[in-house]
Formats: sequence, C-alpha cells, structure tokens
Amino acid sequence: MRSVEPLLQGFRRFQSRYFGELDLFDELRHGQRPSTLVIGCCDSRVHPATLTGSEPGELFIVRNVANLVPPCDETLTHASVAAALEFAVLSLKVERIIVFGHASCGGIRALMQRSADEASALKRWLDIAEPARRFVESSYADVSEEERLRQCEKAAILVSINNLLSYPWLRERVEQGSLLLDGWYFDIHEGALWGFDPQQDRFVPLVCPIQKPDP
Repeated sequence: MRSVEPLLQGFRRFQSRYFGELDLFDELRHGQRPSTLVIGCCDSRVHPATLTGSEPGELFIVRNVANLVPPCDETLTHASVAAALEFAVLSLKVERIIVFGHASCGGIRALMQRSADEASALKRWLDIAEPARRFVESSYADVSEEERLRQCEKAAILVSINNLLSYPWLRERVEQGSLLLDGWYFDIHEGALWGFDPQQDRFVPLVCPIQKPDP
C-alpha cells in the first residue's frame, strides 16, 4: 500500500503557497464567487483546474463518471448533480457552464461495449448517455471501434448540454444571455483542446497540440 506522505507533502506545498506567499484565502475564507461551473469526469488524468491553470475560487467543479448531466427529473433520481447545478446557477450565479469531456474515457467505453452489469449503479448512470451511443452506432457503423469511441465521447457532451437546457431555471438564463453553455473535449493523446461550435455543428480546435521536434 502506498504511503499517504506524498499527499501530505503536496498539502504542505499548497499551504506554503496560498497561506504563506499569497493572501488569496484572506478573501476566499469569506465566500466564493466562481464565474464558471465545470462538469468534468472522475478520471484521475483529467483535472479541470490543472488543465485550465485555474486558482482556488475560480471554478466550481462537479465530477462524475463520463462527465454526464442527467435530464431534469421531478423524482430527483440523480439529485446530486441536479443539486450542484441549482447551487451553481441560482446561488453562485455562474456565468458559464462547461461540459468537459475527454478522450479514452472509461465510462464511455463501458457504455459502448455495454460492459457494466445490468443491475449496477454504473449501468443506470451511463444510461444517461444512451442517446449518444445509439447515434454513433447508427451514424458511424463503418469506422473503427476506437473512432466510434471518440465520436461517442463527443456526442455524450452534446447530450449533457441538451440535458442542461431541460432545467427551466437554467434555460431561462441561457435565453436571457446571462449564462453560456460550452462543450469541451480534451484529446489526451495529443494534448489538444476542442470545443463545440453550434454554428458549424461540430467540434473545432480551441488549442492545437504542441508541435514536437522531429527525433
């Protein structure tokens, strides 16, 4: 079993930086005013604050398997995400929501391969993205399994954005122009960032990969 000491050393570095060199938490201890809500994946390789270079207090982050947003449901089947949305939008009044997907997502792979146990919590959760799986199976039947996976990862982002709009109080703010919705896709293989462009109806490069010198 690995020692916890590296985590404690990490906290000491955090402590030294933010409670020693900077006075950031002099303000944050009184409350938070993040402008952006990020809905990201639990994947340990995809940390929204690290990927965006954000400081404490700048992002309100919700992480779950496959960065999914459940549709509005009066039964509150997935109340945790719904509660986070409600708090971020109605209380914190964030100005932007980013659904932040990524390549090589284990959750989406499980969805595509239908590998989650039928009676499991994981299967029930991944069912949120079932429209993405059906779309890919019908529209990308002739491409490789890996390409279908990438397409489903991107399609699931759009399913979540569409589900965000099913919350009346959230949709109202989008229509008023006080809240923006974005879909981002982190290509973990190339280190590139893609964003969904509604006008072009496709993902376009936001940050291109770094060009490495030829060996």
